[in-house]
Amino acid sequence: MIPENMRQELQNRIASAVTNREAAVDVMKSLQAHYGWLTDEAVVEAAELLGLTPLQIEELATFYEMIYRRPVGRYVIHVCDSISCWAMGGETVMGKIAGLLGISVGGTTADGLFTLLPCCCLGNCGQSPTLMIGDTIYNRVTAESAAELIEQYRNP
Repeated sequence: MIPENMRQELQNRIASAVTNREAAVDVMKSLQAHYGWLTDEAVVEAAELLGLTPLQIEELATFYEMIYRRPVGRYVIHVCDSISCWAMGGETVMGKIAGLLGISVGGTTADGLFTLLPCCCLGNCGQSPTLMIGDTIYNRVTAESAAELIEQYRNP
């Protein structure tokens, strides 16, 4: 259950939106930040806050790649797999990261630190390949620079 101050903040955001549905992604992302992922409980809470059904929230949640309906690691690594990033070596970067972490694409490390996910586009085609860790975008990533990034997050 979310704290009352968070509930009030979300209600204020919803009230300032043109429609409740317009605020849905913002509400889901806030609940996800609170719980670590969009739990079933969070789906029900979002529905109640927005005046929608849990099914409507579920439909929205499963549409957006960055809404997580299962537990994820502390750091979610999104590797862009658009045609631009793929052509510039994104698949090699993805493979390198998977090997370094000892997981398959879509997996989470045993220590819960990293989850590795493909992403259809990060909107950075001119500086590909691109990846995002948390909310930070990294441009022109190589297998070598990806390894350095992973180490930075392992040992902050």
